[in-house]
Amino acid sequence: MSKVEKRRSTPVSRILIYVLLSIVSLFSLFPFYWMFVMATSPSSAYNSIPPTVTPGRLLVDNFMKVLDKIDFFQAMWNSFVVCSVVTIVVLFISSLAGFAFAKFKFRGKNILFTAILLTMIIPPQLGLIPQYFLISKAGFLDTLPGVMILFFLNPLGIFLMRQYISESVPDELIEAAKIDGCSNFKIYRSIVLPIILPAFATLGIIVFSAAWGEFLWQFTVLRDPEKYTIQVALAQLSNTQNVDFGMILSGVFWATVPLLIIFLLFNRLFISSITEGSVK
Repeated sequence: MSKVEKRRSTPVSRILIYVLLSIVSLFSLFPFYWMFVMATSPSSAYNSIPPTVTPGRLLVDNFMKVLDKIDFFQAMWNSFVVCSVVTIVVLFISSLAGFAFAKFKFRGKNILFTAILLTMIIPPQLGLIPQYFLISKAGFLDTLPGVMILFFLNPLGIFLMRQYISESVPDELIEAAKIDGCSNFKIYRSIVLPIILPAFATLGIIVFSAAWGEFLWQFTVLRDPEKYTIQVALAQLSNTQNVDFGMILSGVFWATVPLLIIFLLFNRLFISSITEGSVK
């Protein structure tokens, strides 16, 4: 194939890629759109044939039903506090641990790192009873700290930070800072942190989304309705005798909005961390 033919085929291939990506994006967005449609429709539209695909006029009415059933905004605030604290602590611990595993040599480093990674294969349900017992003995039962504390150590976060710091932070830069008399924490604060901001955004989105959608542990620990997170509060909307799908999906829809806002705020750094392949 000649260079001219290659140049002519390039725009065509790009168009095909854009078309394919657009189709995949539509399929990805359709569940959220359908949830919005159900949130604006009566409960009977959930099982209608043919299915309802256009928004209705009951968005406010369905949401008012949610407000009558649960303290929606208090639950949203509790979830926001829990997810924010968990995300900040995980970012701090994971970045420090990743920095240590990536740039320092100490006895048992590989064994310790392997042990941390092996915890990822343990199903969380196996530790539910002993964790509940420990939280109860510590006096954290039915409290937001009791919900948060188990998620402060994140093996995936430590792994991601170790890999990113290994590739993005040059050893020569750290050695130069040590020669200038910088302590390890000052190197972390002044050199490592500015470089790993894109990784912070990626891990932050992952941790915040996972904490926001977590249900089993929160449902196990929390008993006071004033302490409910949004996932536990939404579970109270379900009634086996009369399930109002419009009301439930209205609550789910508005509970999903904060995740979209978080992603839109940090999507540039998220994309940057994925596409970045060179050392800054």
